[in-house]
Amino acid sequence: MRKWNVASFFAGVGGIDLGFEQTKAFKIVYANEIDPYPVATYERNFDVKVDCRDINEVKASELPDFEVMVGGFPCQAFSLAGYRQGFDDEKGRGTLFFEMVRIIKEKKEAGHQPKVVFFENVKNLVGHDHGNTFQVIREHLEHLGYKLETRVLNAMEYGNVPQNRERIYIVGFLDEEAYDKFKFPQPIPLTTSLTDVIDFHSKQDGKYYYSPDNCNFYDQLQADMKRKDTIYQWRRVYVRENKSNVCPTLTANMGTGGHNVPLVLTDGGIRKLTPRECFNIQGFPNGFKLGELSNTRLYKQAGNSVTVPVIKRIAEQIIKALS
Repeated sequence: MRKWNVASFFAGVGGIDLGFEQTKAFKIVYANEIDPYPVATYERNFDVKVDCRDINEVKASELPDFEVMVGGFPCQAFSLAGYRQGFDDEKGRGTLFFEMVRIIKEKKEAGHQPKVVFFENVKNLVGHDHGNTFQVIREHLEHLGYKLETRVLNAMEYGNVPQNRERIYIVGFLDEEAYDKFKFPQPIPLTTSLTDVIDFHSKQDGKYYYSPDNCNFYDQLQADMKRKDTIYQWRRVYVRENKSNVCPTLTANMGTGGHNVPLVLTDGGIRKLTPRECFNIQGFPNGFKLGELSNTRLYKQAGNSVTVPVIKRIAEQIIKALS
């Protein structure tokens, strides 16, 4: 079976890349990620040497030819949790999208423009700056000849993972026939429960547990947390039970403790999620190897990554459109 070559930018630990490769129709031929810590995790799981340079330094002429460009360009500038400055973000994170546009242009001039682009970002990208930010992104891609389909999908509705995580997905095709054939996947039933991805019974390392010694609101947690099959959160002054039996959106600070961090009542006591459980909730397979890094870095990697089964289902639709 012919495989389509994929170049991945802002690759992180490789969640998008994994979803594409799981279809058996795509092959990652290049990956770029500036942060060495997710690179350590990526290279444990892929037979790809990651280019760790700043994307500003990457020239298209240095890259292998590829037919599909994928990327989860930095979203802090577009997130409610970030500074909401978009393209004016003082740290330059919003402008990194244009570096991918530059690489596409350079490949186009060389006669090797990618046929497909795929981007994932936070839901708030759509409404940022009254829609102007998203319109600029759309206009740049359309100017390069791409016909776009965009959709906000929730992981618990489209990935069969128990996480309430809405993200926008942007898919663009150069070929009009492929564009006409492409359809985003349909919703599927949520059959994976929290007990499938969180271990409520086995004893974990003591550092994950809350106690009167390390938590000044422990008494309230103990009084309000009753069920061993759902997720709770401390909301500054009260305990909130997640009635829908899914995990709230994972973020980069899952392991910090304190406000809003998911908590579970287990046979061993009240604790936060482990890094492995966070990766489980993102739909990473059990065989995915975590880097030998601090838990803080692993929590960040899980929270910043993507929900793999959603990516796989979209990638399957892309390959149907290309066939």
